[in-house]
Amino acid sequence: MTLLISSIFPVVIFLYMIYQKDHEKEPISLLIKCLLGGCLSVLLSLVMSIPLGMLEGAFQGDFLSSFHQSFLEAAVPEEIAKFVILYLLIWKSKELNHSYDGIVYSVFVSLGFALIENIMYVLEGGFTVAIVRAIFSVPGHGLFGVMMGYYFSLARFHEGGKRREFLIKSLAIPILFHGAYDFLLFYMGASSENILLAGFLLILFAGVIILLWRKGLAKVKHHLEQDGRLLER
Repeated sequence: MTLLISSIFPVVIFLYMIYQKDHEKEPISLLIKCLLGGCLSVLLSLVMSIPLGMLEGAFQGDFLSSFHQSFLEAAVPEEIAKFVILYLLIWKSKELNHSYDGIVYSVFVSLGFALIENIMYVLEGGFTVAIVRAIFSVPGHGLFGVMMGYYFSLARFHEGGKRREFLIKSLAIPILFHGAYDFLLFYMGASSENILLAGFLLILFAGVIILLWRKGLAKVKHHLEQDGRLLER
């Protein structure tokens, strides 16, 4: 029971942090749908990862193997699965009426995915894994969701070519951040005997985390300020 709670708790904390910033709170029923949809997106991701995983033989060596694991087996199928659920549940919803709403709904979908993933890893790996994932993995998925939701809202409130561009960014940018995050971890593990390379990758990994937090917080602030100005009119 302790491991189960430790795997759920960081997800709840991140969700609350995002939810409580909203100027006009979203319907709880729709937020629960997004969270459950995110949980189900794990299955969709697994379906997509099977054919992509079969390409493993074409990626030989530590560098290419790490790229395959991080992008083709993780970032691409996972972020596509989250995006599909977000789009199906929210794109035409009348509740998506403010810029920050896209971030809220996207984070709930993303952390629905992270919830299932976290439970599986923590129950298998124990309390140490729970702590590491609470610090890195759960916030990572949450911030990928912020990126997706930021551009998702921009797409929703724009017309023409801009809408298409923002929708593409809503999917592509989380994939790039997610893939880079995982790639550095996988390649670092594969290069553990090369101290200089592993150290360089560790520095790059820290840089990606800092950039992810800075970009994520800036995007949250941007949409909140934009909504605040509209509500003051």
